[in-house]
Amino acid sequence: MEPDPDPGPEDGAASPEPLHFHGDEEIIEVVELGPGPPDPDDLAQEMDGVDFEEEEELEGEGADEAWGDEADEGVDGGMESPDDSEVTFAHHSASVFCVSLDPKTNTLAVTGGEDDKAFVWRLSDGELLLECPGHKDSVTCAGFSHDSALVATGDMSGLLKVWQVDTKEEVWSFEVGDLEWMEWHPRAPVLLAGTADGNTWMWKVPSGDCKTFQGPNCPATCGRVLPDGRKAVVGYEDGTVRIWDLKQGSPIHILKGTEGHQGPLTCVATNLDGSLILTGSVDCQAKLVSAATGKVVGVFRPDTVGPQPNPGEDEESESNSVESLGFCSVMPLAAVGYLDGTLAIYDLSTQSLRHRCQHQSGIVQLLWEEGAAVVYTCSLDGAVRLWDARTGRLLNDYRGHTAEILDFALSKDASLVVTTSGDHKAKVFCVQRPDR
Repeated sequence: MEPDPDPGPEDGAASPEPLHFHGDEEIIEVVELGPGPPDPDDLAQEMDGVDFEEEEELEGEGADEAWGDEADEGVDGGMESPDDSEVTFAHHSASVFCVSLDPKTNTLAVTGGEDDKAFVWRLSDGELLLECPGHKDSVTCAGFSHDSALVATGDMSGLLKVWQVDTKEEVWSFEVGDLEWMEWHPRAPVLLAGTADGNTWMWKVPSGDCKTFQGPNCPATCGRVLPDGRKAVVGYEDGTVRIWDLKQGSPIHILKGTEGHQGPLTCVATNLDGSLILTGSVDCQAKLVSAATGKVVGVFRPDTVGPQPNPGEDEESESNSVESLGFCSVMPLAAVGYLDGTLAIYDLSTQSLRHRCQHQSGIVQLLWEEGAAVVYTCSLDGAVRLWDARTGRLLNDYRGHTAEILDFALSKDASLVVTTSGDHKAKVFCVQRPDR
């Protein structure tokens, strides 16, 4: 089921003071990374073959044209459970696999589905603004560029397409091997993707200037650009992790063997300044990695979540895995979501389990609210839940889907949650919290 900025010290810079984490068996050092992010212009000059200078913002809303009929809001007549959503987008005819919000205004969503379709639509009323035609397989990846000027969609067969949002024109397309993940660069019109042949691709859009980062001969299952925009972390099916230098096209660090995972990687995440990386795998372990040294500085194992399975329970234990993870931006906390329904909140300072929040069904994804110690989860039971990471208390839950939630997105101000589901619908929920 498919699915933040201090760079490291420059050469010759003084070594920073280490941050000591006290693990169960030894004292572990994590190197705090150096001063602030690089200047975008300097970054542009450093990139060979790919121009990272941000283009001028595209003007005009392009809203004069008619964009088709508004989606029928509401839910199927046979639904018995309550629907807490404000808007339902019903243009998909099969499971909806992915959703992303435009980062500049948080007023638009793009969704992709099993019907080989992708749509851009308005959150406030569900109005369809752009259909993204031409895909030949399930659309499993979709997202807006850093400035919301471009929207990219990718299908399982490896066909990627990019549209200009204001003119609704297709401006670029490319075909790779079977697609595993896709992500925009956080500062420039540059698109990255990982494929089943082990490659990670990087393109300047719309010029098409391209670089490839060759991994092992197995799928590049997940990836994330680090906040400094100079590096990316990629996880692979063989359990290895590589931290790539995007300028040089070479791996800075490779984690394998005992440093890597004992099964395919499922997810990766970075903290706010990019100094720490979390990796998750079907081996049920989450590993905390220093981005500067490439060393594992902490391991969160299943035995810190719940009791180990008995010898006769191998089948059940094998079905569990790390599905999603992330860092809190305001406290030294990390969250790990497991397929068995466990949400584990870890204290990074002590590397100890702080809270265990149990769901009745598997967790699909989790997201931290910006500027708050609040975790949002979506799960196979079709509900979205809000958890206070300081206390482990359930703050609220939202329902309305008649099948499992497959992906969700959270607006920057945490006022809206947008979900996609196996019931062929996407929904918008207005978040209400008692503490605001």
